[in-house]
Amino acid sequence: MQALRDSGRNSFADIIDRLNVTPGSGIDFGHVGYLLLTAAGLYSLGGLAGFAQQNIQNSAIARIMKTLRYDVEEKLNRLPVRYLNGSSRGELLSRMTNDIDNIATSLSQTLTQLLFALLIVVGVLAMMLSISPLLTLLALISIPLTFAVGTAVAKRSQRIFGDQWRLTGELNAHIEESYSGHELVTVFDRGGAFRETFANRNAEVKKTSHLAQFMSGLIAPLVLFIGNLSYVLLCVVGAFRVISGQLTLGEVVAFVQYSRQYSQPLGSLASMSNLIQSGIASAARVFALLDEPEQDPGSQGRLPVVRPRQITFENVSFGYDREPTIKDLDLVVEPGRTAAIVGASGAGKTTLMNLLMRFYDVGSGHILVDGTDITSVSRDALRSEIGLVPQEPWLLGGTIRDNIAYGRPNATLEQVKQAAQVCGVSHFVDALPHGYDTVVDSADGRLSQGERQLLCIARAFIADPAVLILDEATSAVDARTERLLQRATSRLRHGRTCLVIAHRLSTIRDADVIVVLQDGRIVEKGTHTQLLRAGGEYHRLSQYQFHEPSALPALDPDQHSSL
Repeated sequence: MQALRDSGRNSFADIIDRLNVTPGSGIDFGHVGYLLLTAAGLYSLGGLAGFAQQNIQNSAIARIMKTLRYDVEEKLNRLPVRYLNGSSRGELLSRMTNDIDNIATSLSQTLTQLLFALLIVVGVLAMMLSISPLLTLLALISIPLTFAVGTAVAKRSQRIFGDQWRLTGELNAHIEESYSGHELVTVFDRGGAFRETFANRNAEVKKTSHLAQFMSGLIAPLVLFIGNLSYVLLCVVGAFRVISGQLTLGEVVAFVQYSRQYSQPLGSLASMSNLIQSGIASAARVFALLDEPEQDPGSQGRLPVVRPRQITFENVSFGYDREPTIKDLDLVVEPGRTAAIVGASGAGKTTLMNLLMRFYDVGSGHILVDGTDITSVSRDALRSEIGLVPQEPWLLGGTIRDNIAYGRPNATLEQVKQAAQVCGVSHFVDALPHGYDTVVDSADGRLSQGERQLLCIARAFIADPAVLILDEATSAVDARTERLLQRATSRLRHGRTCLVIAHRLSTIRDADVIVVLQDGRIVEKGTHTQLLRAGGEYHRLSQYQFHEPSALPALDPDQHSSL
């Protein structure tokens, strides 16, 4: 005390002297203990509440993302084939995985902050209003300006984030293409070109990502700048109110502190704008997919219970774009008969099968099954009558038994083995270490192209369809496998209406009728012998296939030397 008085600080020394600083004197330790226990209890409850809040939030977001993925998958099943054929697999997968994961990340990192910010703003505004409605009004003036600046920047950054995720989808598609065509890329020594393309697309993703982060990062400093201007205005007006006696200095100081608490949540949200804008861009891409026009569900009728089926094409025309692919086509395939469709590439063979299965609807005319227009029948009911063996063999990830039974999920192992025996599959399946339990997929190197095709044929056969479509099913098999396929086909087409699309004319010699397509029109129709004798388009195609020099187009020597 004496030191304070010696230094001339008598007032401060008097204050200290009047304080009761005797250790333990005047202190209610029981009350202090109560406060400490209360604080510990509140902090514990706060921790438990925070844990519960985080767990509930994560669970809710996981359920939302599960539902969203389910909605996207269901949407893909309802989209027309035209849309799926016009979109890359990598882009669709990117929307279903990357974009949905990005939405989940944005929600998990911003949802709680948004709710807390709203509660803090409401509470602080109430305290500010209790001190000075005028100053509160001045503080609120910054909101429209902040909103206008944030909206302008956000619109720009959302577009850039959308470009980023679009480019990411294209990059994924390129990677998928490189992987699926790895052998071809290696054989033609195009790995360098693929790497160069990858590097260019990767650089585009990096550039767009950096620009998107830069644009969204502008929001935080702009909001901070506007907030600082608001503080200056509040201090100036508050000072005049103190001078005029309308407010005390303490009230102004308290109001400025409240205004900082009011603007702090806005600044926090601004700092998370990159996550918010990225999530919004991903959500826009996902919902754009969900908003795509769906395939017309059509009628819910069913076909009459008749086997075998008669198929009739009446004056059918169709075009993918403006140019017609099928033109005024008339064809009747009698019940239990085999009709082979041949023609040069692009003649319309596969298109005809797509129309029959209603992957596309005819532009004009009618397709009838047993006299019933297929547009009056539900797609599921129609396709349940059809067994398809596509040109490119597709195997699902699973066992050989699963793949064969895919067309008939309740098939027993004995039925699977019987179908495999009839289709010539059993001879190579039995040689595998795990037999029918061997796990395979479309990229499995243990199975040849022909063996995978035979598995697809067995899958179609076990479904016991009334109509069987073989879309160039023998184009990728060797002579021995072709003989196995012909033997299986001759056994199983009995009692079924069969349509065969083939380039290898040797596989369709015993077809009941061969239809020759040229530029979407039927130019010839008859048996193998009849068409050869006619000397028309079918005769010319057969000469091409057996490499008769007189039938092959002449090659200009100059063109040959330039190759």
